[in-house]
Amino acid sequence: MSKRDDLVEAATDYALAHGLIGLSLRPLAAQLGTSDRMLIYHFGSKDELVSAVLEASNTRSMAYIDAMEPAGSLRQAVLDLWATYTEHEQVQRCQRMYVEAAALGLLGREPYASSIRASNTLWIETLSAYLQRSGVSAGRAEGVANLIDATFNGVFLDRPLDDEAESRQIIEDLAAALGG
Repeated sequence: MSKRDDLVEAATDYALAHGLIGLSLRPLAAQLGTSDRMLIYHFGSKDELVSAVLEASNTRSMAYIDAMEPAGSLRQAVLDLWATYTEHEQVQRCQRMYVEAAALGLLGREPYASSIRASNTLWIETLSAYLQRSGVSAGRAEGVANLIDATFNGVFLDRPLDDEAESRQIIEDLAAALGG
């Protein structure tokens, strides 16, 4: 692994713990045992560092989906995906950082808007591949992946306000509607 790769992984850990909003190079560099100048040397700019962190976070989340065993039905695939989202702290932290970046991207801020567009493409491909492994036809998988992703993100955003049972019921309803 290169020094840059090591820095990306450590910076991703830092951002997952502290968030992206208000991320400052000096405290980050101090935590990583380097200087803000060295971070700029390795990444060129704070925006490039943030892009690399968002990519690393997305890659970590996708690895969990890629490692999932195929489900026996679309209904079970939805429930298994939700379990992965909610039972793995690393996935939850990556999702929270995604939400931060998506909100900043929605406001037109870069590198968030571009990073989120790229992340979304890869994420839907990953979900589609899992759904296909679980028996969903290739022609249907992308549309279903988009619906699952949109629903999960909506529930995930509301989850701090709702109770666990209500969130679970929404996912059960989605699974039943998609799974027939």
